[in-house]
Amino acid sequence: MSEPLIIVGNGMAAMRLVEELARRALGRYAIAVVGEEPRLAYNRILLSSVLAQEVSREEIELKSPQWWRDRGVTLLYGHGATAIDASIRRVRLANGATLPFAKLVLATGSRPLRLNVPGMDLPGVMTFRDLGDVAAIEAAAAKRCKAVVIGGGLLGLEAAYGLAKAGSQVTVVHLMDRLMERQLDARAAHMLQRAVEARGIAVHLNAETIAIRGNRRAEAVALKGGANIDADLVVVAAGIRPNVDLARSADLAIDRGIVVDDHLLTSNPDIHAIGECAEHRGICYGLVEPAYEQARVLAAHLVGEATAYAGSVLATNLKVSGVNVFSAGDFLGAPGTEQIVLSDDGLGSYRKLVIAGGRLAGAVLFGDTADSLWYQELIRSGAPIEAMRDDIVFGRALAERSITKKAA
Repeated sequence: MSEPLIIVGNGMAAMRLVEELARRALGRYAIAVVGEEPRLAYNRILLSSVLAQEVSREEIELKSPQWWRDRGVTLLYGHGATAIDASIRRVRLANGATLPFAKLVLATGSRPLRLNVPGMDLPGVMTFRDLGDVAAIEAAAAKRCKAVVIGGGLLGLEAAYGLAKAGSQVTVVHLMDRLMERQLDARAAHMLQRAVEARGIAVHLNAETIAIRGNRRAEAVALKGGANIDADLVVVAAGIRPNVDLARSADLAIDRGIVVDDHLLTSNPDIHAIGECAEHRGICYGLVEPAYEQARVLAAHLVGEATAYAGSVLATNLKVSGVNVFSAGDFLGAPGTEQIVLSDDGLGSYRKLVIAGGRLAGAVLFGDTADSLWYQELIRSGAPIEAMRDDIVFGRALAERSITKKAA
């Protein structure tokens, strides 16, 4: 008889876990997926493309209803889970129903941060995290409004790009001294800023938001120092925090996220956690690739395979405001590392490779990111690069050709 396995969260991590389990042991578990959003799992990375009307909502759907049915999965989307009774192994839903489980996986993702400043509750102040947010922003942007995006990270720039494409006058306000400071070095961030501004988006750096001004709705964003930026719409994309509310109801160990071990196991032996809600070895990953790696390891563990999750190499490979950017590993370069830089302002191309101990430790690419996955695998594998050291910055084709010549 199949064991009841409940996955709470109907996002990209949950979909990949079901995919991995179905590939390994279809039928071993009776799987139910509980999702708060009233729709099938979709690709959150493409939210800005939906906002920019480059793709439709249907196109970012990850799997069709038939795909889930073929794998025997019970989908309960539009049903929020409100509590876990670990003692009797049941999950309570918002409608009062309860579901029994032998194993429970929390894939509850993250919540958007809202700034602790006056005016955040005014109409016209929104977050950018899901398709519901996209619909609200679309309705406001249809008036070709003045929009201020608070946050110059990935989400903020994606929101700004989508709003600009929709016809709004957009300003990005960022607390730090450069855009995407967690993913790019100063040079790449400067090039990204120029590209963003070339698309008609104004950028304010070192800008601290102290209030949202307005009587009945948002009218301006007030910055420390006295500046005010007119705004009919304010989109807050200042970061995310792991969604641990449900985990608290089960008395699980929580730090910043739900604490898990190398088997993605929480402090309760029947409950696992993966994705943005999980904290592994002190790290909460806010990217999809680590979530996919965790899903693969957990699926293997759940079917009895000897495996463990040792952490992920952080990597970002996205199109931000219409520009390709990539970074992975130690892209800033710790003391004692070497750096190889190739830059062409005319072509809008930049790449920096960080080398440590004869191995690739990190990389930043701007503009031309065709070889990003190759660089990422070199970082992840720790393979020696001495044989292609002279040509590695020019990309895979030249680097591998140099190895072939030396071998001949």
